[in-house]
Amino acid sequence: MKLECIKNKSTLFKSANPKSEKLKEILLGENFTKKKSEKKYAYGYCENDKYKGWVKKIDFKKFVISKNSQINVKKAFLYSSPNIKFKTNKFIYFNSKINTGLEENNFAKYKNYWIKKNELIKAFLKKKNYLNNVKNFLNTKYVWGGNTPDGIDCSGLVQELMKNCGQLCPRDSKDQIKFFKKKINLKKIKKGDLLFWKGHVAIALNKKKLIHAFGPMKKVIIMPIAKTVTDLKKKSLLLLSIKRPFK
Repeated sequence: MKLECIKNKSTLFKSANPKSEKLKEILLGENFTKKKSEKKYAYGYCENDKYKGWVKKIDFKKFVISKNSQINVKKAFLYSSPNIKFKTNKFIYFNSKINTGLEENNFAKYKNYWIKKNELIKAFLKKKNYLNNVKNFLNTKYVWGGNTPDGIDCSGLVQELMKNCGQLCPRDSKDQIKFFKKKINLKKIKKGDLLFWKGHVAIALNKKKLIHAFGPMKKVIIMPIAKTVTDLKKKSLLLLSIKRPFK
């Protein structure tokens, strides 16, 4: 059965237990295919990356219709009326997918709320420049299994940036290194290339700098490529490969 997430975010667990390993986060409007149930949990896979695990049933409902809009800012706040004076404390995370309708005063209607039109893009819009919104995650706290600007890990960062451009991308770095085929020499690295170590991935911003959700620094940070490669090598982490996602 095809379901859709109805919470701002929901956790995909390794087992049907809230204390089990957190695998990733599923965002509002994203789809999940249920294969079986166990009490308060459903087992299945996320449709965008086929990642398998358990979710809380209460966070999902039966899928009805494809969404037409996607959040394109860190957090899009909701308004009770189409006017900036009526901002609420409710928000929706970057990359969440929603259905919008009536438009008024540069706002679009979402359920009983309004959202700024310039904070939305067309859902599933396909582009290759996936670093346009990288600023949304700079200094974000490092969180294992995180997929939002409130907390993210290295492979989650890559996946969310790709997702924003309608590009398929696996969730884990061990799968990402296999998924992207074109190998690049370090001397020819350019913006958008992915650098892989065992259990870790970073994104080149240019020939000299990269950005990654770096566990030791506990946040998403920009660092020199050469220094990062050298420092990780000292910790017995060798650069495995550099891949170019798009030509």
